[in-house]
Amino acid sequence: MAPSCSPVNSLHVAVIGAGAAGLVAARELRRESHSVVVFDRGTEVGGLWVYTPQSEPDPLSLDPNRTVVHSSVYDSLRTNLPRECMGYSDFPFVSRPEHDESRDPRRYPNHREVLAYLQDFAREFKLVEMVRFETEVVLVEQDGRKWKIRSKSSDGVTRDEIFDSVVVCNGHYTEPRVAEVPGIDLWPGKQLHSHNYRVPDPFKDQVVVVIGNFASGSDISRDITGVAKEVHIAARSQPSETYEKLPGADNLWLHPMIERAHKDGSIVFKNGKVIQADTIVHCTGYIYHFPFLNTNGYITVEDNCVGPLYKHVFPPALAPGLSFVGLPWMTLLFTMFELQSKWVAAVLSGRVTLPSEEKMMEDTNALYAKRDANGFPKRYTHRLGASQAEYLNWIADQIGEPPVEQWRNQELEGGYVRLATQPDTFRDKWDDDHLIVEAYEDFLRQKLISVIPSQILG
Repeated sequence: MAPSCSPVNSLHVAVIGAGAAGLVAARELRRESHSVVVFDRGTEVGGLWVYTPQSEPDPLSLDPNRTVVHSSVYDSLRTNLPRECMGYSDFPFVSRPEHDESRDPRRYPNHREVLAYLQDFAREFKLVEMVRFETEVVLVEQDGRKWKIRSKSSDGVTRDEIFDSVVVCNGHYTEPRVAEVPGIDLWPGKQLHSHNYRVPDPFKDQVVVVIGNFASGSDISRDITGVAKEVHIAARSQPSETYEKLPGADNLWLHPMIERAHKDGSIVFKNGKVIQADTIVHCTGYIYHFPFLNTNGYITVEDNCVGPLYKHVFPPALAPGLSFVGLPWMTLLFTMFELQSKWVAAVLSGRVTLPSEEKMMEDTNALYAKRDANGFPKRYTHRLGASQAEYLNWIADQIGEPPVEQWRNQELEGGYVRLATQPDTFRDKWDDDHLIVEAYEDFLRQKLISVIPSQILG
């Protein structure tokens, strides 16, 4: 529904998480005249982009009582998409002249550059003053028409507070999903999830099996090849006869999924190949996890489908008091965080209205029916992929914002194609320089930068 002319309500809003989603949510809520408190258990802004060499004591992160490390970033990680398409709409992720030499100007920069960008963003819009660091949210539940948040500070002090609304931005790269491998309980080797991978050194001279061949699987397998004896990728998406030596290293092979693990240390793939392996690395993704959230069973997570949620954001029976920013994937993430945040902020102020609970439920059920009819598993509910531009532009239309720039969508699409077809070189070789120029011309036209760097114009 089109936005009305002026804000109606100024609410007291809690935001859970000070990562890329939580920061822009806080900014948009404050722009809409809400008062905002951001809770974050870390010591600085950035969420998962805050690198730590520490990993969890349980290498598979299955122990519910383990000490949780929030970040899943490994030391060599670089972005999967070009920086121009990654930034927020009015604060482009460009290399700026005032940046010092420690910054990474590459088109696909390292994780430290992304963190520095988020710190720049927080500084530019004075967001840090809204954040309560080293404060973990342990309970969120309704209290009449409002919401109670129970938080615990690093010194163990527990505090209950009442808010008009809660926006959940806690990320979904902390609670690992682990592959089910027949016979794994008797297999004597080591296992870990990519959440706990940091550097390749522990794999020196080992035979390593990496399960998963998307972004982290492709990255980590190539990272390990420099020190390991052999690296074998097991990919569920590959046909059962697959057996391929991959470019970029002389000790890297691609297989279909594992058929079985045996107690003698051997691993049998579905192509019939057998190896003696030392370690299995599960690059198998994550599950959505909201241990603090009590909705009396209304919101569930089943096979990684969080629901029911209208447009992946609002639970129909609890909207607009409770909302989620950042659940979908395979999209322009920072752009999505920003648009979802603008929508939530405008709905809370009364400037934009939601459909009735019944209409929202009807739309949500239609999404699930379409997913099922297309043969997609539940765990793909929040995967946007080919529908991402339509989704983002739908939200933009709700709040009176222009559609997402074409160059941004084209960079995303081309970036994913290169990631899939040239995984060993996609970050340093590309064929879309014209889109880089178009992006910078756009930034200049909006006065977001003062000059286009000479190296961009070539």
